[in-house]
Amino acid sequence: MTVQAPAEETFISHLVELRDRLVRAAIGVAIICAGLFAWPGPATIYNFLAAPMLASLPPGAMMIATGVSAPFMVPMKVTLMLALIISLPWVFYQLWAFIAPGLYAHEKRLVLPLVLSSSLLFMAGVAFCYFFVFRNVFHFIASFAPASITVMPDIENYLDFVMAMCLAFGATFEVPVVVVILVRMGLVSVEKLRSIRSYTIVGSFVIAAIITPPDGFSMLALAIPMCLLYELGLLLAPAFVRATQAPPEDDLTVTK
Repeated sequence: MTVQAPAEETFISHLVELRDRLVRAAIGVAIICAGLFAWPGPATIYNFLAAPMLASLPPGAMMIATGVSAPFMVPMKVTLMLALIISLPWVFYQLWAFIAPGLYAHEKRLVLPLVLSSSLLFMAGVAFCYFFVFRNVFHFIASFAPASITVMPDIENYLDFVMAMCLAFGATFEVPVVVVILVRMGLVSVEKLRSIRSYTIVGSFVIAAIITPPDGFSMLALAIPMCLLYELGLLLAPAFVRATQAPPEDDLTVTK
């Protein structure tokens, strides 16, 4: 029992640290969410989110709410989603801060670039989806509606669709970070990733076909950036590995 005590104490201390980091991340999201509630407000935020769909509808057409609580809950969910996206740098920082004690001093210097790049890439994916993909996809879908059908999308279904698409594009834009981390951890080499490039391209189009609506434009809009970002990760990975290699005098020193 006495031999197990230090290990148990270490495990509990890690759980406490993880809890504290999760609480801090949640507090950051809550603060941003409260600020968005104060200005510009959930209704304004939802109107901004719904703008691409409304622009594709016939003049005078509106979206509808079939649920009793939908007019209240949907703008709340949209505001929370935006708060989470805005607070991503803080959330990612808490994640990296949790694992930082186990890193070497030279590796800790790369935490900030990884946090910033992960956050910016996710936001870039969401922005690309909203400003480029939505504007074209909704017009494409609306153009196929027969004249006898009045297109009146339900706001809850629209929110589910938008959140799924934004999450898909945000995660897609994290591909360079994933490639860099896999190479840095030694799980796979750059040469191996280059040798399976053709399989990666096929996989990108398969994933895009599953996630996106059944039209060629949205599939290409997801698959092509995925392939390009994969290549970007292959270019950046060697430089990242060199930058995080331990200097000879520090290779046995871990800074806690």
